[in-house]
Amino acid sequence: MGDYKDDLATRGLDAFAPYLMNRIMRRYNQTLQSRMADYDLSAPKMRALASLAVRDGLTVNELAVYSMAEQPTMSRTLDQLERDGFITRTVSKTDSRVRHCSLTDAGREMYQLTWPEMDAAERAMFEGVSDEDRAHLLATLRRMLENIKQNDF
Repeated sequence: MGDYKDDLATRGLDAFAPYLMNRIMRRYNQTLQSRMADYDLSAPKMRALASLAVRDGLTVNELAVYSMAEQPTMSRTLDQLERDGFITRTVSKTDSRVRHCSLTDAGREMYQLTWPEMDAAERAMFEGVSDEDRAHLLATLRRMLENIKQNDF
């Protein structure tokens, strides 16, 4: 596994995984933000639409986790998405305090319109990376997420 007793000044930022992951995601998000401006979609809105396209019927709390947003931010984001006609929220059949979010037809259309931009931004990150290295990286990232996640999903 290597000796990780060195401090950051000795290791350097390029050998510190959290720094690299944050820098990559910041650049990815900046790229998408500029591409989504014409659609009036913020990063939280885009991530909520994408999350619901994959897992329709998520609760606000689940969406906050999948969309990487604080719960109050996600609630405001969902208010805007509902106002824009992209989602609906329905009361849970088992708990009246819980709301399930679903894409409307307009929401699904917006996701389908914006997905190619998300896909292109990801492809640009993997340019020059072999399929094998990409698969290893994704497996490693999934393991890392398992190591630190606080939810069952």
